[in-house]
Amino acid sequence: MNATMNVESQETLDKPRAGNGPGAEPRKVPEVRSPGATATKAPPGPTLFERLQFLALGPRDLLLALICVRYETFIWGITLLPPRYMEWTSRIRARRSFYRAARKVPAYASYLGGRGVRTGVPEMDKDTYIKAYSPEARCVGGRIPEKGVMIDESSGSTGTPYNWVRNMRERKDSHLFISYFARYCFGPKPGITINAFSMGAWATGINMGQALQHNGIVKNTGPDLGKILNTLAFFGPGYDYLVLGYPPFLKQLIDAAEKRGFPLQEYRLNALVGGEGMSEGLRDYLYKRFRQVFSGYGATDLEIGIAGETPLSVAIRRLAKDDPAVREALFGNDSRLPMVFQYNPLMHHIETNDNRELLFTITRGSLLSPRIRYNVHDEGGVMRFDEMALALKKAGRDIRDLIAETGCASLGLPFLWIYGRRDFTLSVMGANIYPEDLEQCVYADADLARITRSFCQSLLETPDAGVRPAFYFEVDAEPTEELKRRFGESILGHLIKVNADFAEAWREYPETLVPEVRLYGIGQGPFQGDSEKIKQVRMLKAR
Repeated sequence: MNATMNVESQETLDKPRAGNGPGAEPRKVPEVRSPGATATKAPPGPTLFERLQFLALGPRDLLLALICVRYETFIWGITLLPPRYMEWTSRIRARRSFYRAARKVPAYASYLGGRGVRTGVPEMDKDTYIKAYSPEARCVGGRIPEKGVMIDESSGSTGTPYNWVRNMRERKDSHLFISYFARYCFGPKPGITINAFSMGAWATGINMGQALQHNGIVKNTGPDLGKILNTLAFFGPGYDYLVLGYPPFLKQLIDAAEKRGFPLQEYRLNALVGGEGMSEGLRDYLYKRFRQVFSGYGATDLEIGIAGETPLSVAIRRLAKDDPAVREALFGNDSRLPMVFQYNPLMHHIETNDNRELLFTITRGSLLSPRIRYNVHDEGGVMRFDEMALALKKAGRDIRDLIAETGCASLGLPFLWIYGRRDFTLSVMGANIYPEDLEQCVYADADLARITRSFCQSLLETPDAGVRPAFYFEVDAEPTEELKRRFGESILGHLIKVNADFAEAWREYPETLVPEVRLYGIGQGPFQGDSEKIKQVRMLKAR
């Protein structure tokens, strides 16, 4: 449900000027080649038929740019586009982005040449593209402009943090989308937004604050419980509040308010979360104090505003949670419940590879550092709106009934579902255990959910050279042996219910799959450094 369309006149803006000052023609970039690459001819340009298709996109880009200037016209315009047309134009826009990047980005031209690419479009990821080429070589024109650029830093949840350069225009586009998404989900009534995402170099915090200024008043508190509660107390319950943050942090906010006797129940609160997945158990926990809770999806590697939960996508996910037949009809034979979003295919082209990993191409012409079929190694899938309606119908459900229940106009946008990162998976005796499984288990027990601050998992090596799953919990309570026993029994029992692979392996190898459960106080053990991180770590190295 992204917002603005960029007119193809960006081609003109990209042309360098002579001289030495800002905007001058960049110095010649030396040949850039990835390690071990063999130079070959660059891929051919677009065919005549493709050129005609690209030419046809020009007037449509202009029309969409005009429509997307205002929220009302954007919603009106997007509802008029048939799902099949959106799929077609998304594919054509992605192809145009491929040729543009091959022509203008030195690193990408080298990347294609090193793989001998003539017609196909290869995947790229952090290892094969980002690490192999300099930030300058990955930019249009082979340099970072001297003005109008902001550098974001990724969280480093999978290792070393990275720096990402973005120009002013692409950030403005993303901000406008996020503001439209929030208005669609939470309504047009202005209020106060409390931005509890981490501030500083991180991509999400500052950009979310700037985006929501389009809709109303914003206070950027960061993840500071005291500041947030003081802000609520200062302005009082007469305002509507939208609180932004990571899902576990908003749980901490509820728990801290209860401990301090702060009357959150007197406030009109909504929540917009992101940065990681969220189980329906955690959503239900947040519903104790928040009227509506929606999540956004993005990746710092790409941009933060790729997709968002809508009232309809949440209704579909909760239906799939309660009805296994619906879950299988929509998402196949997988015991996990994915996050379900909708996205604007006019700005993001999303595919899947043979491993069910999602590939992203941002198709706007404004990008400083384009990424084509970029793989963040999230598992998931995509489905057109009409395909989703048909899948629900085959499962005995009518999407029109779900739309009526939400009370929101349907946008007809395609659906994107996300299981999570492939490298966060714990595999033992043929069973895959995911962080989402563990979160579901925690929130299936209200008493344990209330005292659990964080969790992570690992493989534990046994003295006989075997391995077994190990689950670690950060608890706001005394980590006694009795509490440890309660966690162990509850987690194991619910894991057998929610994870079919684990249940099958349990029947065959119960002695090997009994999990090791360890409890730690706040900030202790593997959670000691969490206060310095913007995301909670879910996977530890084997011990």
